[in-house]
Amino acid sequence: MVFGPALRLDKWLWYARCTKSRSEAQDLCESRRLRMDGRVIDRASARVRPGAVLSYTRAGEIHIVRVEALAEHRAPHSEAHLLYTNLAPGSGGLTSATVAV
Repeated sequence: MVFGPALRLDKWLWYARCTKSRSEAQDLCESRRLRMDGRVIDRASARVRPGAVLSYTRAGEIHIVRVEALAEHRAPHSEAHLLYTNLAPGSGGLTSATVAV
């Protein structure tokens, strides 16, 4: 069992501006197109903690991010990008040869 600060996954996705609305974040979580640390997620209430790696597809693009921090509210884009590190191929975080989806 893992302890420490955690946040609902749908809230984190919305706060980090990975989705345009919280309902879109909930739909993404429940669509089974999102994985957290390799496990398929099927509920918006899943708890996310710093260090978790999220992978999902949206609009035909693969997104892979590592959660760096939690937030208490939806921040401007200039602050929201500090909540995660982009690990997707071509983002500078990893090379496509090292990404396993």
